[in-house]
Amino acid sequence: MMDSLSRYVFYPLWDLKDRSQRLREWRALEEQQWWPIDRLRILQWERLQKLLTHAAIHSPFYRDVFSKHEISPDSIQSANDLLRIPVTNKSDIRNNLERFISDEFARKELVSAKTGGSTGFSLQLYFDEACQERRNAAQLMADRWSGWDLGMKKAAIWGNPPVPSTMKQKLRHHLLDRTIYLDTMNLNETSMGDFVERWRAEQPGAIFGHAHSIFIFACYLRDQGITDLRPKGIVATSMMLLAHERKVIEQVFDCAVTNRYGCEEVGLIACECERHEGMHLNVPHVYVEFLDGENKPVKPGGPGKIVVTDLNNFAMPLIRYRVEDVGVYRERPCSCGRELPILERLEGRVADFLHLPQGGQVAGISLIERTLTKVPGVAQLQLIQESINKIVIKRVKGNDYSNSTDFQLIELMRETFNSQVEIVIEDVAKIPQEASGKYRFSICNI
Repeated sequence: MMDSLSRYVFYPLWDLKDRSQRLREWRALEEQQWWPIDRLRILQWERLQKLLTHAAIHSPFYRDVFSKHEISPDSIQSANDLLRIPVTNKSDIRNNLERFISDEFARKELVSAKTGGSTGFSLQLYFDEACQERRNAAQLMADRWSGWDLGMKKAAIWGNPPVPSTMKQKLRHHLLDRTIYLDTMNLNETSMGDFVERWRAEQPGAIFGHAHSIFIFACYLRDQGITDLRPKGIVATSMMLLAHERKVIEQVFDCAVTNRYGCEEVGLIACECERHEGMHLNVPHVYVEFLDGENKPVKPGGPGKIVVTDLNNFAMPLIRYRVEDVGVYRERPCSCGRELPILERLEGRVADFLHLPQGGQVAGISLIERTLTKVPGVAQLQLIQESINKIVIKRVKGNDYSNSTDFQLIELMRETFNSQVEIVIEDVAKIPQEASGKYRFSICNI
């Protein structure tokens, strides 16, 4: 009954009270996801040109960029034309924050947020209310692909969970958000055992959380022989979902995992649908490019730096923003019937690629996947490249650890790194988390 009341009564009434367009945008997205790709591209391009026109007039940063490169929004008529606009990097935002913000908005009226800072520094961000509402709408649509639905109670495995303090926040938590939390900053047998009991009492219908944190909880359930937690949907986000982790999670919960990709800066970028054949790009809300080292488009099927233009945020426009992730895009249809393009897979952050002494790079996340699936006795790994000739492996022993585990681990790493590279294994009890509660499996300090 509470699920139905939340979906059909409290959600609409709350949006009406706040004069929000969230549900209206959600209904539009539910329709647009089935549009032909040509119609979607027309919508996307119209929104892109509207944003470019706004930024050229109201964002001091982009006003100067357009002027310096002799670009007018009217001259951007194709994907090739868009390449004339320089890529925006994190350092651009950090060094020019005030100049990104549109002069149409008063700072006090904007929603503010910070990125987690896991790549070395945190970014301050600002959004207008309409942007936030559209982002929330996209999340509602994507989460429904997992099996969750509006009004359904959630179990969130998340770092630093929000604690409602005002009466309004408490009402919203009880009537709309309806979420129980397992704080990933305190994952241990006691906290996970308490969470199991709360789950049994409140019966959430879906799990949301950091991919690796959900995996840790699934391992706890498996080891404790707990088999009665049966969600209708699982959404893994905020970090790479490794293949072996997906397998364990799905076995433990008897439920498919939906992989979702986004970031604080631009919101939802892509998400798996119910067929799990790759992640559909959020075409109505973001314009995504995949670029090589010279910022030229890569061919479908090849890895490229992900560069995103946020079509929603007019308060702080981000045009051709490099999110510092690497992904593979393919031009192939999904069997679900949606023509939203496919992000085949993520290959990790740019900062998580390790350098080879002979030249070239290797995705740290790929090394992690290969070693964890091939070497018995390893529960967790973190690779840290201290210099071009030294890699530290932080290794957590698994139940089947033996005297040959570390030997096999080094031998497997030697297939990628030659004898010039010193490989040091550190025995640790656990892999440390970032301040956000996320985990980084591969870190390049060069």
